[in-house]
Parts: sequence; C-alpha cells; structure tokens
Amino acid sequence: MAWQRPDGRLPYELRPLSFYPSFTRFAPGSVLIKCGETQVLCTVSITQGVPRFLEGTGKGWLTAEYRMLPSATHRRQERELLKLSGRTQEIQRLIGRSLRAALDFEALGELTLTVDTDVLQADAGTRTAAITGSFVALAHAISQLLQQGVLKRSPLSGQVAAVSVGLLQGESFLDLNYLEDVAATVDFNVVMNQHLGIIEVQGTAEEGSFSRTQLNQLLDFAEKGIQQLLIAQREAIPNWEALFVGD
Repeated sequence: MAWQRPDGRLPYELRPLSFYPSFTRFAPGSVLIKCGETQVLCTVSITQGVPRFLEGTGKGWLTAEYRMLPSATHRRQERELLKLSGRTQEIQRLIGRSLRAALDFEALGELTLTVDTDVLQADAGTRTAAITGSFVALAHAISQLLQQGVLKRSPLSGQVAAVSVGLLQGESFLDLNYLEDVAATVDFNVVMNQHLGIIEVQGTAEEGSFSRTQLNQLLDFAEKGIQQLLIAQREAIPNWEALFVGD
C-alpha cells in the first residue's frame, strides 16, 4: 500500500464516530455528529403547512439548509448571507433529497420539516456527516411528534446514511479526511438506505480517469462503511423499533 493514512487507519476503516442527541434545547430534534475532526450540528424544526404545490394533498414536505461557520476551517470564511454559493446550494439539495427518501409524506400530513445542518468544524466529509447526523435528528423529531399526539403513526419508512470514498495513488480508501480529500485523484460521496440501495452517488475524477473495477471497489468500501453507520444511527435512537415502519 503506497498511501499511508495520516491517522493510521486501514483503507476500509471509518473515522471515530459519535452522536450527541438533544444537543440543543428548543429544536424538536437535534444531534451533534462527530466524524473524526469533522463536527456538524443537525437540527430539525417543524411548522404547520406545506409549499403551495402540496397544499390540499394531505402530504408533508422536508427541506434542508447547509452552512459552514466562518471558523470551521483554518482560514475564516465569509458568511453566506444574501447569495449562497453553488457548493452550498448543491449540498443542501443533496441533504434534502437524501432525507426525503426516508419519509412517508402521507403519514406526515401537511407539516414541513426543516433540517438545518451547520458545520462547526470541517475536516472533509461535511455533507456526508450532515446526512448521517440529520437522519438521527429527524428520528428524534418524529418521536417527539408521536409522543405529543401530533402524528398518529410514524412516517419514518427508510433509513439513510452517507460516506465518502476515494482513490489515492490508485487504491481505494473509505471516509477521507481533509489531507486525503485534497490528495485524492477520485472522490465519491455515496448515500444508501437500510437495504444498501443507492440513493445517490456523486463522483468525479480529479485527475485522469478511473476504471470500472476501481468504481466497484469504491462502492464496496462505501457499503462497508454505511453498514456501520446504519448500526450506529439505530443505537443513537432509543425507540428505534417502534419508530421505524419500513421493511
């Protein structure tokens, strides 16, 4: 193996992962997720009503926002206020699409769930951490709605987690940190459900190209990582068996 991981992990190992549920007081669902040195605060808010295109359908909606705090990286970044960067828009759309794949919107009724993901510290993998952490926050918010009698049944019909993979010096690696992300010749973000069905794959060759064999290995590594993330998510949701209505 030519590339030596800065933190000594094996190629198929995740970074240390922790969830801190109920991290904030007022949001119905909140989780701080730590993936190595990356830290993302994920909160879920609930409002009555839905976007106009859903009014009268009896179906709910979920939308997501993503921001990186100015001090999340080594060099301070300006806050995105009036105009969002293309990167920010892309990431928050990815988060929204991923989480909507886990919900039965008819069971939710005409409520809107707003997921806010704020990167407190960035060491690569912020979008995948945001998806993985937001699912746990979403489950906690739904649990509260059920306890309050707002919902009669759980709309949580799927489970979603995400991870990054990449090629460094021609070899596959799981869950890249910043140094690896910068050095990678191929970089992928993979989102999967509880059956390891693919919800979304974002990938590109930063230099040259990659083979079908390498792509298959990258997806194999992503599966291994997501299997572990799915288990960790369930362990962070106390009433998982009662809350999850999928198969």
